[in-house]
Amino acid sequence: MDQFLASVEKRAYQMAKFATGCPDQALEIVQETMYKLVEKYSDRDREEWGPLFHTILQSRIKDWHRRNSIKKKLGLFWSGNSDGNNAMEDRVDPSAFDPARMLEGEQVIERLETAIGSLPLRQQQAFLLRYWEEYDVSQTAMIMGCSEGSVKTHCSRALAVLREKVRDCI
Repeated sequence: MDQFLASVEKRAYQMAKFATGCPDQALEIVQETMYKLVEKYSDRDREEWGPLFHTILQSRIKDWHRRNSIKKKLGLFWSGNSDGNNAMEDRVDPSAFDPARMLEGEQVIERLETAIGSLPLRQQQAFLLRYWEEYDVSQTAMIMGCSEGSVKTHCSRALAVLREKVRDCI
């Protein structure tokens, strides 16, 4: 279980950070998700842990959004500030670029992260689960609790927005 949690923690944190815009809240969501997986599902087969983990994570993110919308309505909303961490950069090999291309790549990554963060929650979830976590359409639908058609629609719309927002950087 420890190996599995270590393998998903960075990407899960980034997903939660995209969804909340707040590093502290994202960390709390990921920790709650990990705790719940260990507490309730550690006896399950290893192959089940990924979908279960992401189902719990998405549920926690939705719960956060519900609580946050109530706080906004009551005027108690505190927005988080980005701490400058850039987990997507961990997925790019900087040694493969010359300095000019590295700067260009960093700008694309920054723009992509901003674009992902600006997507509506369901599009963001579908995109990250399909293309970042590499779940297939049916697994993504199961995790998100929606139809396969909805997953395809959310992904298509997310890709269209992301292409538009990063097109002039590439």
